[in-house]
Amino acid sequence: MHYWDGSWGGGAWLLMALVMVALWGAVAWIVVALARNRREPAPREQAAGSSDPMTILDQRFARGEIDEPEYRDRRTVLQGQK
Repeated sequence: MHYWDGSWGGGAWLLMALVMVALWGAVAWIVVALARNRREPAPREQAAGSSDPMTILDQRFARGEIDEPEYRDRRTVLQGQK
């Protein structure tokens, strides 16, 4: 009569090694992804590559950061009409 002794044979060690490498690779990938997401984003004006005051003013108005009267006042000042 043949009894199973509970061993998995040599293939199980290979499988366990591959699973362990995959597990640690996934952990490393998650750590790197989280570290990249924690970086401080660049300001919108610098990210756009434009430092022109009129462009920045237009962008702020378009985003709703300033209202129309303030936009017109600042635009007049920047154009040098006041």
